[in-house]
Amino acid sequence: VRRLVLVAPYLAYMRQDTSFHAGEVISQRQVGRLLALDFDTLITVDPHLHRIERLDQAVNVRQALALSAAPVLARHVADALRSECPAGELVLMGPDSESDPWTAAAEAELGCAHGVCSKARHGDRDVQIELPDVSVKDRRVVLLDDIASSGRTLAAAAQGLLQCGAASVDVAVTHALLAHDAMDVMRGAGIRHFWSSDSVDHASNVVRLAPLIAPALLSALQA
Repeated sequence: VRRLVLVAPYLAYMRQDTSFHAGEVISQRQVGRLLALDFDTLITVDPHLHRIERLDQAVNVRQALALSAAPVLARHVADALRSECPAGELVLMGPDSESDPWTAAAEAELGCAHGVCSKARHGDRDVQIELPDVSVKDRRVVLLDDIASSGRTLAAAAQGLLQCGAASVDVAVTHALLAHDAMDVMRGAGIRHFWSSDSVDHASNVVRLAPLIAPALLSALQA
């Protein structure tokens, strides 16, 4: 074998990118080193890189490709809501500052208004959200993010948006991890539709990543 390529639509262990408590291992570094020992090329989608700029800083392989599902998700959102409102009347919202790249990429695809909330996390299930200065009254809002895990951040953002007069709040994420009661929490917060890619198997999967990954894989193999 001359070359080993890893295609991991959801690249696990990237979220632990710092020590939140004394003595914690930084899983991103350790798993990244292990992967770099065995693989020459890595292709993934929307990896958690919030404290570093590039995927190869976490996994030091010859080729490290981080694709984004944001434009694909944005197109699904536009199609799903076309009967309710034109794409230009949508508001795309990121639930926290870390979601800004996905929101900006989707906004570029649809050409609609967008904003990003500010988040203060006091614990895994204790999140406080501050909304940006973007008018949402009587408008359809779609929260866009890379990962939904506990659902608390998205739920807090949805509650704030509905209190500010949003006509509806839907959610589109790349990776639907959805631990424990996440779906119940988001439904209880007033979130109407929840859409995801098929990077993690879930009933909410509406976007296939194979058409996104295949050209990148072909290009990597030809390089």
